[in-house]
Amino acid sequence: MGRIVALVNQKGGVGKTTVTLGLAAAAQAAGNRVLVVDLDPQSSTSWVLGVDPSSIKESTSELLSGKSDPVVYESAWGAGVDLLPASQRLQQQESGQGRRPESRLRSAIESLAADYDAVLIDCPPSLGNLTLNALTAAQHAVIVVEPAALGLRGITAVADLIDEVWDTSNPDLDLAGVIINKLPAVSAEADRRIEELARTVGK
Repeated sequence: MGRIVALVNQKGGVGKTTVTLGLAAAAQAAGNRVLVVDLDPQSSTSWVLGVDPSSIKESTSELLSGKSDPVVYESAWGAGVDLLPASQRLQQQESGQGRRPESRLRSAIESLAADYDAVLIDCPPSLGNLTLNALTAAQHAVIVVEPAALGLRGITAVADLIDEVWDTSNPDLDLAGVIINKLPAVSAEADRRIEELARTVGK
């Protein structure tokens, strides 16, 4: 079964989608099969992979709400990269009352993972129900940050949520690491922020 990885951060603009797509492209180039799961209502990953969210009836929104079984779309990237696309309807799941770890996403992904070498979940820039569902389904969490003060804000909350999910609904989840995106070649501030990050989540 392919490894299931959730890429997370509660801050937008740090490059989660770019990193997700980069990992998918690298896996494809290595001859691996990848399933990309888009859980961001903005649907940027779905657009880049060639699926127009406004033209489909079955998205990850319908999967989470129990209205549809998982429908896998072939991406525009060709063989090796498939997609469970997002839609703006995901906002309904994100705005639901309370914190609701669900088994639907995990069951759906586990039923598909045997056909892939990796499953990459692109989470929204929040720590709400959608990210909670992603972490409940994942084996590994990867936090994507940029080495700036604003980019590191809230990283403790992300790590705390990962711990919470590990304690309550997914004991197989681990924090696989932190990807530092948009790293300048030389920057004293970036060096300071990397040290701060190491103190926060460990080296």
